[in-house]
Amino acid sequence: MTETITPDRTVLTDKVLSHAVYTATIDAPIEKVDIAEWLRTLPDKEYQRCAPPDHKAAGYTVTDDGRPMSINVEMIGTGLVIQHYVYEIAEKDHCHMVSLSDVFTPKGWTTTQVIWDLKAERIDEHTSKYTNTVTSHPTADFMRFIEAQGQTFEEAAAARQAASGDHCRRETPLYAASIARHANRNK
Repeated sequence: MTETITPDRTVLTDKVLSHAVYTATIDAPIEKVDIAEWLRTLPDKEYQRCAPPDHKAAGYTVTDDGRPMSINVEMIGTGLVIQHYVYEIAEKDHCHMVSLSDVFTPKGWTTTQVIWDLKAERIDEHTSKYTNTVTSHPTADFMRFIEAQGQTFEEAAAARQAASGDHCRRETPLYAASIARHANRNK
């Protein structure tokens, strides 16, 4: 008989698994930019174009209590990450979302918290600056998972930082271009 272990999804906010901040120019004035609407209406194929081949699928739903949620499935390094981003801020120029994410690695399943913050700021009357910030914290489950693999937190964090940093660097200008297309088409 196999014992079922319930994962401890307690987020360890005192530990940072990865943190990446990248900026890009949005070729649209801030008055036309609506990040919350862009996220809510982002087609699956457009999401995939924003970080090929890493982005696998995206959709929009709500939590059981009706809060908006973005579901994103993507590869970060060797992990398939299923993110359940619950909106904490959903404004035209700023979205802040938090996910307790499921991660499938070559060694099995674990969890992490991922915080995604998207901001747009005015540059001039024709362009805006997009800032893409992604921060990840381990869960207690994650710490047990890496310990069972013989890996230290420092090793896991270094690998995640490299993978997440590379991913965010590549997706940020493509997100900015997608936000611009949405802004210029819909306003």
